Amino acid sequence: MTHASTPLTVGKYTFQSRLLVGTGKYKDFQTNKAAIEASGAEVVTVAVRRIDLSAQGEASLLHWIPEGTTLLPNTAGCYTADDAIRTARLAREASMGDLVKLEVIGDPDTLFPDNRETLKAAEVLLAEGFTVLPYCTDDPIVCKQLAELGCHAVMPLAAPIGSGLGIRNPYNLRIILEQATTPIIVDAGVGTASDAAFAMELGCDGVLMNTAIAAAKDPIKMARAMRLGIEAGRAAFEAGRMPRRLYANASSPLEGMIE
Repeated sequence: MTHASTPLTVGKYTFQSRLLVGTGKYKDFQTNKAAIEASGAEVVTVAVRRIDLSAQGEASLLHWIPEGTTLLPNTAGCYTADDAIRTARLAREASMGDLVKLEVIGDPDTLFPDNRETLKAAEVLLAEGFTVLPYCTDDPIVCKQLAELGCHAVMPLAAPIGSGLGIRNPYNLRIILEQATTPIIVDAGVGTASDAAFAMELGCDGVLMNTAIAAAKDPIKMARAMRLGIEAGRAAFEAGRMPRRLYANASSPLEGMIE
């Protein structure tokens, strides 16, 4: 299995794959499982408020998560810090671990996060020993504040959730990356493999996606494409691209040519 050349470390966790995937919007659990396996992802996020924790066996989403995968419960559907904190606590009590994707929504139409409530919730969850990965806007100030609080990764959006628009503001992401003191994982808005590769080429530490795979005509093939896009983008970032030039620069030097 080929992954990115260097691992991703988030708090006390280390992962070989830099692709994180979700579990929503699939036509069935079987397709979801196959897509996770094709993606090579080691981290899978689940919406705590949208799954039936009492379901057993094949009726439970958790039954279909591949063995050895690390769960990343998320607080999707929460609109206040208090709701998000309660949801994270519920996930830990349900033996889903201490990792949490902190999501506090500020607007039901755009699903943009409420950064103020996110900061409040992050402070409480960090004090309670959670490994916190907050979803936020691509605002360099907010990302810096979340990192300074002690968040173990910061997850700015590329575009609105489920939009598939790709990275709308690479310039903000570059500022965020230049100031980063913790891993930066793009979350939301990726539509296809080139979007994922672009995020990695910019220097992002990972990409979390759901709809881009689940809503594809062939989710399993798209999951494989996303895996390759992540790996290619990371390798290109580590290799260091050539400088951009306005004029041509011959691949074969002119000096020493036979007259």
